Amino acid sequence: MYANDGFRELDRQECLCLLTQVPVGRIVHTRHALPAVLPVNFSLDGDGAVLLRTSAASELAHAVDGAVVAFEADEVDAARRAGWSVVVTGRAAVVSDPAEQRRLTRIGPRSWAPSPEEVFVRIHPELVTGRELTGGRTLYGLGPGP
Repeated sequence: MYANDGFRELDRQECLCLLTQVPVGRIVHTRHALPAVLPVNFSLDGDGAVLLRTSAASELAHAVDGAVVAFEADEVDAARRAGWSVVVTGRAAVVSDPAEQRRLTRIGPRSWAPSPEEVFVRIHPELVTGRELTGGRTLYGLGPGP
């Protein structure tokens, strides 16, 4: 799990734990056959799925529904040359089940730009990868550095 370049690969559980520590990430999707990246607030569901909340009429909701996307979040301390980055890759889907929508309304992320009709987007975590810039030390109590 250690690399010689000052980075340490993180396991899935470490990655999911780190995602709970930051409020904003970036969703990467395709727009007009080109990569698009949008900052979003998010939360995690119990199974590690990434949850986003957006306007039902948004370009994002239409672009990602049924598509494979990537979601990235990180935390960097440039002065200490320390930090981490986590990427979740998986299929995104707009939540359509009314009972699930009610549940997510109670526990899911709150929209920073509320709209009259909002939907939740769930990214199923098919691949979860991450790495920590160790700089010869451990960050956030995740384990020993190299």
